[in-house]
Amino acid sequence: MARGFKEKLGEGGYGSVYKGKLRSGRDVAVKMLNKPKAGGQDFMNEVATIGRIHHVNVVGLVGYCVEGTKRALVYDFMPNGSLNKYISTSQEGSPLLSWQRKYDIILGVAQGIVYLHRGCDVRILHFDIRPHNILLDENFISKISDFGLAKLYPTDNSIVNLTAARGMIGYVAPELISRSIGSISYKADVYSFGMLLMEMLDLKRHEVSNEENSSQYFPYYIYDKLNKGKEIVVDEEANDDGKKMARKLSLVALWCIQTNPIQRPLMSKVLEMLEGEVEVLEVPPQPIQSQPVVNQMTLISLYLMGL
Repeated sequence: MARGFKEKLGEGGYGSVYKGKLRSGRDVAVKMLNKPKAGGQDFMNEVATIGRIHHVNVVGLVGYCVEGTKRALVYDFMPNGSLNKYISTSQEGSPLLSWQRKYDIILGVAQGIVYLHRGCDVRILHFDIRPHNILLDENFISKISDFGLAKLYPTDNSIVNLTAARGMIGYVAPELISRSIGSISYKADVYSFGMLLMEMLDLKRHEVSNEENSSQYFPYYIYDKLNKGKEIVVDEEANDDGKKMARKLSLVALWCIQTNPIQRPLMSKVLEMLEGEVEVLEVPPQPIQSQPVVNQMTLISLYLMGL
C-alpha cells in the first residue's frame, strides 16, 4: 500500500506518516505508530473514536493494520498537509493564506469541534487541538486529525476524570496542569482552539516583539490594547475587512483562553461569535494576574514537575 514507505509525509512523537495508494487508485496517508503506549491504548482510542465519526471537518479513517506489535492507521490523504506550515508568513513577508481562507479554515475547525462535543451519540474530547493536527484537503477544507489522546464521555457528563496532563505545552488548558484552577471538561478543547487562533493571527510576533513591554504575557498585552480602543495590527497591508476580521478573531481567541474554564464559552457559542458581526462582540474580562498559573513559563514548570 505504501510502496515500501518511499514517500514520507511527516513525523512526530507518535511515529511517521507515509503516502500510500489503494488498489482502487485512491490516495491515502498511512500512519505507522511507534511502540504502543499504555498497552496500545492510544491506538485503540483513535480507532474507536475516529471510526464512528463522519463529518466534513474531521479526517476520515479508511482502516487500520495490525501485525504483531506493529500498528498502522490509514486515513484519507490530505494534499495540502497540516495547517502548521501555513500559519506563518513567507520569507518574502507576504501571507501564505488570505484572510478569507484563514477565516474559512478556522470556521471549519470550530464546526468540527462542535460536532465532536455535541453532534455524536457520545461527547468526544480531543485534548490535542493544534496546527499540526489540523489537515487541509485539496480545497483547503480543514479536517481535525490525531485522536490518540481523545476521550469519550456520555453527553450528559461534562466533568472528566484524568490522572495525568495531556496535550502540547502552549495549547494545553491550565486546568489540565493544575487542578486548583478548575474541573477538566470539554472547555479544555475551547482553550486549545483559542491558542490555535492566536497562532494563526501571529499576534505575539506582530504585536509584542518590538514593544517596550514585550516581556509581558502577550494575551494581557492584547487585552490592554483592546481595552484602550487601539487597533490590533496583524497585517499592515490588510484592507478594512481584513482588519475587522483580525479584531473579531482576536476577541474570540481571548474569550477562549480565559484562565477559569467556567468563563470560556461553549464551542457552539464560539461558532456563533465567529459567524456574527464584530461590532456585537464584547471584550472578555481580563484574568487576574495574581491567579495561579497565568503564564506559559509557570505552566511548563508545573508540567515538568508532574503537578
